[in-house]
Formats: sequence, structure tokens, C-alpha cells
Amino acid sequence: MYERYLLVAYFMLVNLIAAGLTVAAYFQGWLDSLVYAHLAELSGLICLVFAYGMVLAGFKIFQTSRQLNDVADGRPAADSPAGIYLAAVAREDARGADRAQQVLRLTLSNGIVVVRHFANALVFLGLIGTVVGFIIALSGVDPDAASDAAKVGNMVATLINGMSVALNTTLVGSVLYVWLIVNHRILASGTVRLLTAAMTMPAQAQGLPGVAEPQAAE
Repeated sequence: MYERYLLVAYFMLVNLIAAGLTVAAYFQGWLDSLVYAHLAELSGLICLVFAYGMVLAGFKIFQTSRQLNDVADGRPAADSPAGIYLAAVAREDARGADRAQQVLRLTLSNGIVVVRHFANALVFLGLIGTVVGFIIALSGVDPDAASDAAKVGNMVATLINGMSVALNTTLVGSVLYVWLIVNHRILASGTVRLLTAAMTMPAQAQGLPGVAEPQAAE
């Protein structure tokens, strides 16, 4: 029975481990430099994008798991991608069946590519934070003030704040990218299994709307 929910189990296991490591790092104080850093709002924005991507990935993984179970039971929903594909195959000739396969591949691929886009966005947001950090750091550099001890302190503080922003956003974006891309791989593997199961499922045996039973030769 557990194999019917193996995809969801992988999702839960991976994210429980990752969340546990994050909580442990927080209580060890390893995340204090991120939480209380200069312009920590940039890292917070990256975390919000990650959270939305995770919710989307979880929903799609659950949806894919349910469709896999329906196909395994021989009762795919008529409005699901597999159900639409099987009904189209039963109505069409060989060329129409090829077209239905292409539509099924595109439909399932479009369902997972959005998660990949969110993962890529995390990297780009991290790079933007890096650029912003360097701009902040360089904005405080004044060669003419290098010999003035009263101004060197402020210049060094601005330089440190800028480098902090650059490094923190890069770290947050990279780590959360890896976290989300692992979930994307779980979703992708489930989608491949669903695609394979739907294409190897005999269409005439489903009793779906639009699927005609073969008539005996007279």
C-alpha cells in the first residue's frame, strides 16, 4: 500500500530532513549572521519566493501521485491528462495517436517546468543581491579619505555591510535553489512514471467517455 504514496513519502522525507537541519542550524546560532545582517530583507524576499515554489511543488507532487494511483487502478479521471490522452487515442488513427502523445508530453512537462523556473529565480535573486552588496560596498570607498582616521571607520563599516549583503544573498539563494531543485527532481521522476504508465495503458479497457469498445467482426 505504501508504494501508492511513494512519491509523497519522498517529498515529505526530503523536506523533513532539510527543515530539521535548518532548525538545528538556527538554534546553534549559525543563521544569526543572516537574520540580523544589513538588508536582511533581500534574503527574506528570496525565502518568500522559495516558500511559494515549495508549496507549488508539494501540490503538484500530490496531484501527480494521485494520478499515478488512478492510472494504476485503471480508472484515470476523464479530465486528467492521462484520461484525455486515452480518450483521444481511442478516437483517433495512428497519426492522431502520435499527436495525442505529444500533447500529453507537453501537458505534463508544463506542469513541472514552473517549479524549475522558481528554482532558477532563486539563483538570479541571489546574484542580484550580490551586485547590490558590491554596489553598497564600493559606494563607501573614498580614496581621498584613506588618510583621514575619522572617516576610515565609516568607510570600513560600509564596506563590511556591502560584502555582508553580497555573501548572504548568494548563500541563501544557492542553498534554497538546491533544496527546491531536489523537489523538482522528485516531481520530474513522478511525471516520467505517469507518462510511461499512461502510454502503456490499453485505452480500450478504460471505459472512459469517448473510448469505444472494439466491435466483433461480423
